Amino acid sequence: MKHTFKSKNELETLTLGEKLATLLKVGDVILLTGDLGAGKTTITKGIARGLNIEEKVNSPTFNIMKIYLKGTTPLFHIDAYRLEDNQDDIGLDEFIGGEGITVIEWPLYIKHLLPNNALEINIKHISLEVREITFFGQEHYENVIKKIAEDFK
Repeated sequence: MKHTFKSKNELETLTLGEKLATLLKVGDVILLTGDLGAGKTTITKGIARGLNIEEKVNSPTFNIMKIYLKGTTPLFHIDAYRLEDNQDDIGLDEFIGGEGITVIEWPLYIKHLLPNNALEINIKHISLEVREITFFGQEHYENVIKKIAEDFK
């Protein structure tokens, strides 16, 4: 299933992520794609807010992964941007689909670690503020997409 949303500003993107978080379950994997600055970390901040995580969420580009445990469900936030062409085992597979929600920015760089079923979200710049956010998913994620589509028309 595929559904596209239009976000008019950062607050709408945060709210979309927050709503998404309420529909996710332990073990879910979210794959975020889009240009630099498109809003991948912004939607992740919304997911964290929806999981009642009060810690500051920012891009883990230099750390590769940040773990947030102080919420209703743990959040594992991976930024694979610096892992291009890296096939080394650095232990990320232990967190992907594990005992929390996993959000992966730049998943194309760790394809070999990704599950067969994940929610893919592509974010495109339309203008300085406006984003086109497209959700792709099967099985459980089809229901997630339908419920979000009901709230964000």
